Amino acid sequence: MLIPARIPPHKPVEDDPGPEQRLALCQVAVQSDERFEVSDLEIRRDGPSYTVDTLEELNSRAPDTELFLIVGGDIAAGLPEWREPERVLSLATLAVAQREGTDRASIDEALAQVDGGGRVRFFQMPMISISSSAIRERARTGESIRYLVPDAVAAYVDEHGLYGGTSTQ
Repeated sequence: MLIPARIPPHKPVEDDPGPEQRLALCQVAVQSDERFEVSDLEIRRDGPSYTVDTLEELNSRAPDTELFLIVGGDIAAGLPEWREPERVLSLATLAVAQREGTDRASIDEALAQVDGGGRVRFFQMPMISISSSAIRERARTGESIRYLVPDAVAAYVDEHGLYGGTSTQ
């Protein structure tokens, strides 16, 4: 389930197209894959989008469902700074994919500061050096984002002139 934030509390984005456009981008990205769904849960809620609030709501809707929160290692290393990190870990298993630029020791050190940090699971995935900020920068400067995002997303970004530029797809 992809849940775009209404107001990301920790990560302001330059040239942010806004929550409704980010919701549309998520919908376009997964429209042909029934394994994924998109929720507007955070967009409908006022104020900053705190993960703990989202997990609370998801848990109340389906209390017998095991929740996994998938993040990159860089995000996991910042967990102690989140709102109610212990509660986050009590509501969902944190699934961490290591990313270039954040070593495992840094992640382990950060998670050791949070009760429940042992509930984290690391998983392997191909190391692909693509970041959302690099994709936004390419779109902003008119460079192609093709092959970095689904074709439908590249077309949507281009059609709507998102991120301050027009890519060549």
